[in-house]
Amino acid sequence: MTYTFLQPYTFKNGMTVKNRIVIPPMTEASALQDGTVSRDELAYFRQHTGGVGLFIGPVANVSADGKGFEGELAITQDDFIPGLSEMASTMKRNGTKAILQIFHAGRMTNSKILRGTQPVSASAVASPRPGMAIPRALTDTETRQIIDDFGTATRRAIQAGFDGVEIHGANTYLIQQFFSPHSNRRQDQWGGTLENRMQFGLAVIKAVKAAVDQYATQPFLVGYRISPEEIEQPGIRLEETLKFVDVLAQQPLDYLHVSMGNVWRKSLNDPAEQEATNLRIQKVLAGRLPLIVVGSLKTPADVQKVMDAGITFAALGRESLREPKWVEKVAANLEGTIRYQFNQETIAERGINNNFRKYLMGMGIDFNEDGHSEGQSGMQQSSPIFSK
Repeated sequence: MTYTFLQPYTFKNGMTVKNRIVIPPMTEASALQDGTVSRDELAYFRQHTGGVGLFIGPVANVSADGKGFEGELAITQDDFIPGLSEMASTMKRNGTKAILQIFHAGRMTNSKILRGTQPVSASAVASPRPGMAIPRALTDTETRQIIDDFGTATRRAIQAGFDGVEIHGANTYLIQQFFSPHSNRRQDQWGGTLENRMQFGLAVIKAVKAAVDQYATQPFLVGYRISPEEIEQPGIRLEETLKFVDVLAQQPLDYLHVSMGNVWRKSLNDPAEQEATNLRIQKVLAGRLPLIVVGSLKTPADVQKVMDAGITFAALGRESLREPKWVEKVAANLEGTIRYQFNQETIAERGINNNFRKYLMGMGIDFNEDGHSEGQSGMQQSSPIFSK
């Protein structure tokens, strides 16, 4: 069978990727304590790259108070550029394009991880999860500094040799916290109305694009990731997100990435909704930006269904861990040899170290699974494992 997801794609900025398969940003919790790229991470990248068109690496925090978990990458200082450069070059094998996701955790951290510093957010509202502390509301000056930090991080990513950055506006982290009416109770230019709650994310895009214009000497991608809904009251609802998507489609972005646990999931809050959320987002985009979708995709038939729906890119998260050679096997007509399950014997060959394994197990992945049960719904929406 001829699969259209094996065809190349050329972005508006002129960059061509060799196929439509993406490895999404996945937390492996394996960076060194200070945020430097580790040998184990490089081994993981080396095992999994080379087949997909786009490889989006684990998230890197842009500000000193933006760290969300132990083992997280940092891009807060120029001292990190040499390690990030080695990461980029390792990911860029056989024509795969290397993207670095950048973020600030906001309230989704704690003072222990921040070494005694109180977490910050749009407003002093704690996350509705067990054990989460009340953050300190950012001042206007601090807000603008974090926006600048995203631009500076982009400059570092360019100098490190990445092919692009993905702005992490999903999974309840700081950019989403500014957009959400649950975490943003401000009454200044950064909050209140829907339009004002969009402004932080839009300002980050502007800062990132300015860095690209100043420092990039060849096509460099800028992507943006969103989570379409929240279940909190108040919280983000799909109608608000669709309005934001329309605004994002007018920005100097190269793609939109939707974070969900199932590609075909419908609205979390409207049981009467019959259309998949990704299809509603695609209609709003109306061809202005390519769309990356992720969630519960395993087989070539699963991915081809995404292509048949007119969506540009399909991301394989859990399945890319099970089968690092997924693309190569499909291209070589060896679909029957694709691995759809984990087992203890093959963990090391897939570049999954002990920290990574423990993290995955904590998120519910069974390394002796039978290959038939997905159980992934909601993971990308609410946990860091598939959100980085």
